[in-house]
Amino acid sequence: MKTIVIVGGGAGGLELATRLGHRYGKKNKAKIILVDRNRNHIWKPLLHEVATGSLDINTDGVVYRAHSSIHGYQFQLGTMTGIDRTCKVISLDALHDEQGKEVLPARELAYDQLVMAVGSVSNDFGTPGVADHSFFLDSHLQAERFHRALLNQFLRLNQQSTDGTLKLAIVGGGATGVELAAELYHVADLMKMYGMPDMSAKRLKITLIEAGPRILPALPVRIALSAKRELAKLGVTILEDTRVIRADEQGFIANEEQRIDADLMVWAAGVKAPDFVQKMDAFETGRGGQIIVKPTLQSAVDDDVYVIGDCCACEQPDGTWVPPRAQSAHQMASLVYRNIQLAEQGKPLKSYIYKDHGSLVNLSKYSTVGSLMGNLTKGSMFIEGRIARIVYISLYRMHQIAIHGWIRASAVMLAQKISNAVKPKMKLH
Repeated sequence: MKTIVIVGGGAGGLELATRLGHRYGKKNKAKIILVDRNRNHIWKPLLHEVATGSLDINTDGVVYRAHSSIHGYQFQLGTMTGIDRTCKVISLDALHDEQGKEVLPARELAYDQLVMAVGSVSNDFGTPGVADHSFFLDSHLQAERFHRALLNQFLRLNQQSTDGTLKLAIVGGGATGVELAAELYHVADLMKMYGMPDMSAKRLKITLIEAGPRILPALPVRIALSAKRELAKLGVTILEDTRVIRADEQGFIANEEQRIDADLMVWAAGVKAPDFVQKMDAFETGRGGQIIVKPTLQSAVDDDVYVIGDCCACEQPDGTWVPPRAQSAHQMASLVYRNIQLAEQGKPLKSYIYKDHGSLVNLSKYSTVGSLMGNLTKGSMFIEGRIARIVYISLYRMHQIAIHGWIRASAVMLAQKISNAVKPKMKLH
């Protein structure tokens, strides 16, 4: 029986494991193994909500081990450290508990076909002081760490005189930075309901720093301008054409020695593949350490290794590269699922062509803006407000359907709706 190993349980990896589990795992036609360093899955576009406490990973996340038992694949908790493509094995690091005691030794996992879906992390470009003084939001563990620090700052501020402020600086004017800024204002106001009567959004001073000429550089100008107006209404200070050159305990220092003071600093700029990908020296990598692939999403150096999601460097016929988005990972997972079947049948594999269905930016309860693209619109259609919010939520619902199926996804959605009606509006611990 052949073994298909998927490393990384993000949007693309989990969707692919689910579909392969249904087709092969449940029927004992192949062994499907998903490897991830975390026990839970959360849709990455929602990590900013985990960071602010609007979303609780313990109630809103997917537990891999429970999910795998239902959908016909196996789950292994572990961190990939290396690969031997000749022997077709990957190396997993030793697993330790919170006290540092070894739970599992370093081990190897054999595969017949491997799918690399390890995602991406923020790129601090080696900027001095950033790694030591900033929070990153690349995983739910990092998001929860920021959340605890945020609650402590709220507690401190609530005990001070009413003229005190909490200064936050966010580097990166992409979707994560923009959505985080808006969500912070929302949760600051919520604290009034939970024993902090002197806390409010008016006591926040948020600075959003973007090195490029405008925020949301990957999205249409109209969306960026609309988001900028909404953030300005909330009170966000937006610094464009501002490049951070170093960081210290008091904040960021930008070009021409401009100091941006902050009690909490978040780095949400730049995207690169996890560092271990290049350290393995097993694949051809491009800018940002992403693994270069053929049009079929097979790695450029090994046809038995597929690559999907943010860690994939896939060039399109027009010379552009596929952007690191959730919709890209979803489409890639679908193509690899199809190509694995075609390879089994001895048929030619399909090439991946990225289809841009538009982009949406959710500014918490205040607004949602974006564009939809497709055959009906003959291009791009700008949407905002309630309609945009509904479409934004539907994207997450589609992901839930992809990993749970219609019936279970409907049950999960209903359970979450009931839970939201009785639990606090934000995580308070």
